[in-house]
Amino acid sequence: MTDQPTPDQGRVIRFRPRGTPRWRLPPPRLRRDNAPVRDLSKYESEKGEDDYRHRMTMNALALVVTTVLVVVGTWLAVSIADMRKKQDCYLQGGRNCNQLAIPQTER
Repeated sequence: MTDQPTPDQGRVIRFRPRGTPRWRLPPPRLRRDNAPVRDLSKYESEKGEDDYRHRMTMNALALVVTTVLVVVGTWLAVSIADMRKKQDCYLQGGRNCNQLAIPQTER
């Protein structure tokens, strides 16, 4: 074989971007009388209302709850998988389906 490029190598095909489809409608403009929420001023807070201690307490509580949920979910998934393995062993007719812990020895 030779290292000469064939006529097909090095050809770049340019793709033209498609124009906007004609069937699409422009997004509707929201007017003040047609807004989804009339007035957001009742949800605004003043600068002095921020309770840092309460916010950090809630953040810590959320972290603890999330951690507990992850640990319980992991434990549940592992125990279900173990139970499934044992059930498969029993259904296949095995009599001693418990896993034996064999210590690994170094040679």
